[in-house]
Amino acid sequence: MIVLDSSFLVAYHNSRDVHHEAAVSTMEPIAAGGWGRSLLLEYVLLEVATVLLARRGLETAVRVSTALLEAREVDFVPCSDIFPDTLETFRLQGERGWSFTDAAIVMVARAAGDSHVATFDGGFRGVEGISVVPASG
Repeated sequence: MIVLDSSFLVAYHNSRDVHHEAAVSTMEPIAAGGWGRSLLLEYVLLEVATVLLARRGLETAVRVSTALLEAREVDFVPCSDIFPDTLETFRLQGERGWSFTDAAIVMVARAAGDSHVATFDGGFRGVEGISVVPASG
Protein backbone atom coordinates (compact mmCIF):
# COMPACT_ATOMS: atom_id res chain seq x y z
CA MET A 1 0.00 0.00 0.00
CA ILE A 2 1.15 3.54 -0.71
CA VAL A 3 -0.30 6.75 0.68
CA LEU A 4 -0.13 9.69 -1.70
CA ASP A 5 1.04 12.99 -0.20
CA SER A 6 0.22 16.46 -1.47
CA SER A 7 3.84 17.32 -2.31
CA PHE A 8 4.06 14.31 -4.62
CA LEU A 9 0.74 14.92 -6.37
CA VAL A 10 1.35 18.65 -6.82
CA ALA A 11 4.80 17.94 -8.29
CA TYR A 12 3.32 15.36 -10.65
CA HIS A 13 0.58 17.69 -11.89
CA ASN A 14 2.67 20.88 -12.03
CA SER A 15 5.36 20.83 -14.71
CA ARG A 16 6.93 23.91 -13.09
CA ASP A 17 7.57 22.09 -9.80
CA VAL A 18 11.21 21.34 -9.00
CA HIS A 19 10.29 17.68 -8.30
CA HIS A 20 8.11 17.21 -11.41
CA GLU A 21 10.46 14.85 -13.27
CA ALA A 22 11.02 12.66 -10.20
CA ALA A 23 7.26 12.53 -9.60
CA VAL A 24 6.57 11.53 -13.21
CA SER A 25 9.16 8.73 -13.13
CA THR A 26 7.79 7.49 -9.80
CA MET A 27 4.13 7.61 -10.85
CA GLU A 28 4.47 4.84 -13.44
CA PRO A 29 5.27 2.05 -10.92
CA ILE A 30 2.70 3.49 -8.50
CA ALA A 31 -0.03 3.39 -11.17
CA ALA A 32 1.06 -0.14 -12.11
CA GLY A 33 0.53 -1.28 -8.52
CA GLY A 34 4.21 -1.59 -7.65
CA TRP A 35 3.46 -0.69 -4.04
CA GLY A 36 -0.07 -2.08 -3.92
CA ARG A 37 -3.18 0.07 -3.76
CA SER A 38 -2.79 3.83 -3.60
CA LEU A 39 -4.61 5.69 -0.86
CA LEU A 40 -5.72 9.30 -1.24
CA LEU A 41 -6.79 10.91 2.00
CA GLU A 42 -9.54 13.51 1.86
CA TYR A 43 -7.19 15.98 3.59
CA VAL A 44 -4.58 15.45 0.86
CA LEU A 45 -7.11 16.08 -1.91
CA LEU A 46 -8.07 19.35 -0.21
CA GLU A 47 -4.43 20.44 -0.09
CA VAL A 48 -3.76 19.45 -3.70
CA ALA A 49 -6.80 21.33 -4.98
CA THR A 50 -5.88 24.43 -2.97
CA VAL A 51 -2.23 24.49 -4.04
CA LEU A 52 -3.03 23.83 -7.70
CA LEU A 53 -5.67 26.56 -7.62
CA ALA A 54 -3.04 29.04 -6.39
CA ARG A 55 -0.26 27.89 -8.72
CA ARG A 56 -2.03 26.70 -11.89
CA GLY A 57 -5.61 28.02 -11.74
CA LEU A 58 -9.12 26.72 -11.17
CA GLU A 59 -9.32 24.64 -14.35
CA THR A 60 -6.22 22.62 -13.42
CA ALA A 61 -7.33 22.23 -9.80
CA VAL A 62 -10.74 20.89 -10.82
CA ARG A 63 -9.33 18.64 -13.57
CA VAL A 64 -6.74 17.06 -11.27
CA SER A 65 -9.17 16.65 -8.36
CA THR A 66 -11.70 14.95 -10.61
CA ALA A 67 -9.07 12.68 -12.16
CA LEU A 68 -7.82 11.62 -8.72
CA LEU A 69 -11.32 10.80 -7.51
CA GLU A 70 -12.07 8.80 -10.66
CA ALA A 71 -8.76 6.90 -10.81
CA ARG A 72 -9.34 3.15 -10.54
CA GLU A 73 -5.91 2.65 -8.94
CA VAL A 74 -6.68 5.04 -6.08
CA ASP A 75 -8.83 4.38 -3.01
CA PHE A 76 -10.29 7.58 -1.56
CA VAL A 77 -10.13 7.75 2.25
CA PRO A 78 -12.74 10.02 3.88
CA CYS A 79 -11.24 11.51 7.02
CA SER A 80 -14.18 11.92 9.41
CA ASP A 81 -13.77 8.44 10.88
CA ILE A 82 -10.01 8.79 11.35
CA PHE A 83 -10.16 12.27 12.89
CA PRO A 84 -9.77 11.17 16.55
CA ASP A 85 -6.74 8.95 15.78
CA THR A 86 -5.25 11.67 13.59
CA LEU A 87 -5.65 14.20 16.39
CA GLU A 88 -3.85 11.83 18.76
CA THR A 89 -1.00 11.28 16.28
CA PHE A 90 -0.80 15.06 15.79
CA ARG A 91 -0.71 15.61 19.55
CA LEU A 92 2.03 13.03 20.14
CA GLN A 93 4.34 14.05 17.27
CA GLY A 94 6.85 15.84 19.47
CA GLU A 95 9.17 18.14 17.52
CA ARG A 96 8.49 16.71 14.05
CA GLY A 97 6.53 19.71 12.79
CA TRP A 98 3.86 17.69 10.99
CA SER A 99 0.77 19.40 9.70
CA PHE A 100 -2.54 17.82 10.64
CA THR A 101 -2.63 16.26 7.17
CA ASP A 102 0.85 14.82 7.68
CA ALA A 103 -0.28 13.30 10.97
CA ALA A 104 -3.24 11.68 9.16
CA ILE A 105 -0.89 10.21 6.54
CA VAL A 106 1.41 8.80 9.24
CA MET A 107 -1.52 7.35 11.18
CA VAL A 108 -3.04 5.67 8.10
CA ALA A 109 0.32 4.37 6.84
CA ARG A 110 1.25 2.93 10.23
CA ALA A 111 -2.18 1.33 10.66
CA ALA A 112 -1.84 -0.39 7.28
CA GLY A 113 1.58 -1.82 8.19
CA ASP A 114 4.51 -2.21 5.78
CA SER A 115 3.43 0.87 3.90
CA HIS A 116 4.94 3.58 1.80
CA VAL A 117 4.33 7.30 1.38
CA ALA A 118 4.82 9.01 -1.97
CA THR A 119 6.19 12.38 -0.93
CA PHE A 120 8.89 14.99 -1.27
CA ASP A 121 8.27 16.16 2.30
CA GLY A 122 11.36 15.41 4.38
CA GLY A 123 9.25 15.19 7.53
CA PHE A 124 8.31 11.61 6.67
CA ARG A 125 11.89 10.36 6.45
CA GLY A 126 12.95 8.29 9.40
CA VAL A 127 9.40 7.69 10.65
CA GLU A 128 9.17 4.18 12.04
CA GLY A 129 7.03 1.84 9.93
CA ILE A 130 7.04 4.03 6.81
CA SER A 131 9.14 3.91 3.66
CA VAL A 132 9.36 7.08 1.58
CA VAL A 133 9.01 6.94 -2.21
CA PRO A 134 10.90 8.20 -4.12
CA ALA A 135 13.88 7.30 -1.94
CA SER A 136 15.52 10.65 -2.59
CA GLY A 137 14.11 13.97 -3.53
